Amino acid sequence: MTGLAVVAAVVLIVVLTRPEGTKESRGEVLLQAAGKSGPDPFTESTARDDDTPPSPTPVASTSASANVTRGVDGAAPGLYGGTRKVGACDVEKQVDVLGKDPAKNKAFASVLDIEAAAVPAYLRALTPAQLRMDTRVTNHGYRDGAPTAYQAVLQAGTAVLVDDRGVPRVRCACGNPLLPPVAQQGTPKRTGDAWPGYRSSNVVFVAPAAHVVNVFVMYDPKSGKWFERDKGDTGAGDKETQPPPDQPSPSPSLSMSPSSPSSPSSPSPSVSSPSPSASPSSPSPSSASPSAEQEQPPEYRSPEEQPSPGAY
Repeated sequence: MTGLAVVAAVVLIVVLTRPEGTKESRGEVLLQAAGKSGPDPFTESTARDDDTPPSPTPVASTSASANVTRGVDGAAPGLYGGTRKVGACDVEKQVDVLGKDPAKNKAFASVLDIEAAAVPAYLRALTPAQLRMDTRVTNHGYRDGAPTAYQAVLQAGTAVLVDDRGVPRVRCACGNPLLPPVAQQGTPKRTGDAWPGYRSSNVVFVAPAAHVVNVFVMYDPKSGKWFERDKGDTGAGDKETQPPPDQPSPSPSLSMSPSSPSSPSSPSPSVSSPSPSASPSSPSPSSASPSAEQEQPPEYRSPEEQPSPGAY
């Protein structure tokens, strides 16, 4: 089948928790269009202009409330897209611009909990891709010599660098480091300009894959075909592949515990899997079928303190 093959989207219902009264619990969420740098960018854009932004991907319909954000497994085929043989981001440019500014490089490293000297190797281990769904993250600008965290929704088509669990770690239009989202009490205030087709109910976040993702299965909207990209590859080794089979395997219900108070983290979600639904018009991410009894995903990390109940 072509890229219009029906691939059921398996979306996990995720409820994240935060304490009442904290800064994050009464915060805002900034809507960030794919091509805009946004506030306080770390660097100039390192997104490649010659990569074709994918069309937004429909999200499986569920009865989730406005305060529930659904997660998609980071290993799901079709979660990311791009142009075969073209990296969505110029990794070497990102390495270079950070390397020329030691203060920014150090701040960048602090967000991702790595040493400043490790930034080049860290970036080169990431995989350039484009989001195919509007995606919630914790973004970080750079102001007054320090990183500033804020909740954001990145538009489908945004160029990102993803780690080996499929989680976005850098937004290439601004060079900002990314972490998974943190929850907010009630419905957060949305700022920024909504794009055509934006619906808060369609926003997802990327849940870390249970195992290292050695090969990402991506959709190329320019050719309408699917391809495989090895982790850490910038596109040179891309190989055409068949569309994923229409055989979604929902992950079983599971609960992930937060890390200890001495290691700040974002809330651990409770997850359940609704029945998948398919979109007849465009390929959607399918589940990678991780086993909940095998290696568990890494804890979510955030710059905030240890959470307790609330929801977003």
